[in-house]
Amino acid sequence: MKTRLAFSVNDLAETRFAVSPMWEVVTSFRALAAAVVPRPHRGWADQVRPRLAAAGLDRGWLADMIPPAGHLPDFLNPAPTTRSPGLADELAAIAATDPQQVRLDLDHLAAERDGVLSPRLRGLHRAPHTCLPRIVAEIETYWALAIAPYWARIRAVLEADLFHRGRQVAEQGTAQALDELHHTVRWAGGSLHLEERHCAVTRIETGAGLLLVPSVFAWPRVLTRSVASEPPQLAYPARGIGTLWERRTHARLDALTAVLGRSRALILAELDTPASTTELARRSGLSAAGVSQHLTALRAAGLTSTHRAGRSVLYARTGLADALLTAQT
Repeated sequence: MKTRLAFSVNDLAETRFAVSPMWEVVTSFRALAAAVVPRPHRGWADQVRPRLAAAGLDRGWLADMIPPAGHLPDFLNPAPTTRSPGLADELAAIAATDPQQVRLDLDHLAAERDGVLSPRLRGLHRAPHTCLPRIVAEIETYWALAIAPYWARIRAVLEADLFHRGRQVAEQGTAQALDELHHTVRWAGGSLHLEERHCAVTRIETGAGLLLVPSVFAWPRVLTRSVASEPPQLAYPARGIGTLWERRTHARLDALTAVLGRSRALILAELDTPASTTELARRSGLSAAGVSQHLTALRAAGLTSTHRAGRSVLYARTGLADALLTAQT
């Protein structure tokens, strides 16, 4: 399906870019639900799928609501109110969703499933305010297991995309930036033309402006959200996805070794992939007790973060640590 989103001068003036944690939640869960996980994310999927299965999230609320293809419930992607809202902000908006919007989304899902909803979703349809807190709690668990350990890396890609788009708007104008978002998106004649759409997006059913949201997990498609009186949203693949999960070259490892010591520098280098104390001990050849002591010091210095995954704790590098390791001399 092709669709056309018309723009007035006011719509262009209210067009903006934003990062959205919930778009990463929804699109990443969809990637995991696919018969074949998109190639860029297969290594990530291999790491997180066992955690999700152990927590029962492969058969929970998100599994019921987010299909591999087709309609995505709009209430899961509230419009970002700032350039970079926190997950807590978006979860608060989900918890406060108008019951009518929840039921409308579920009706769309039912229409694509021959009128059949799972018992869990039928309960959500009857009593949204009773069920929404449970959905929020499950999203928090999913975030902790699947996104939080990797968020510094993901967010760096998203922020780099926003920087690029902002500079493009400043140098070439909004129309040019819109025209180069994706091969299925084209600006022409004062309108945004979208191809390969699952559903139409028109000004009749949305508010003014446009929210453009880069996403690492939306690849290779562009996804849209249309809710009455709210600006339409367009989630597009962020630039740099191809290198997102690559093991990085640590240009300053020797210099950091001189400052931090060999063991702590080695642990930071090994945290290209989030890992537990036991896994880091295996990778580095250090004792588990020694790794634990070094991680405590690195965390105090703001170079690592901790993320609980079931009974274990995963450690990840922070953005500061990434910058120290990858900065060119």
